[in-house]
Amino acid sequence: MQALGKLSEALETVERVRGHLYSMHQLTGTADFMLDEAVSLFMQGGHTAVAERIERELIGRNVVPGRWTFQLVEEYDDGYYRELRQVEEDARNELAGGRRHLYEAELKERRRTHGRPGHEALPG
Repeated sequence: MQALGKLSEALETVERVRGHLYSMHQLTGTADFMLDEAVSLFMQGGHTAVAERIERELIGRNVVPGRWTFQLVEEYDDGYYRELRQVEEDARNELAGGRRHLYEAELKERRRTHGRPGHEALPG
């Protein structure tokens, strides 16, 4: 069913978005710790004002009002992501007996060479 396929494709895209969100979370944390090193190096070089500004303005700063990246990840996971997964699963259960990747399964069956090693329909 084309509609289920499009819903599944949307979920796969959101899975990728989620991965990027986790990357943003990890990279932002890494950058924040790098700022500690920058502060230390500025202090060693006698640039106290620059070091103090970084400490005051950037280290530990919220990335959006009131939130660090882990909070963005949690809210995304608990909200939009969870709801889309549930809607997709419910639609699959109702319309396809819970089977996933219907398009890909049909494509595999059309493209594989029957009886050829490495082209089996299912694992041994």
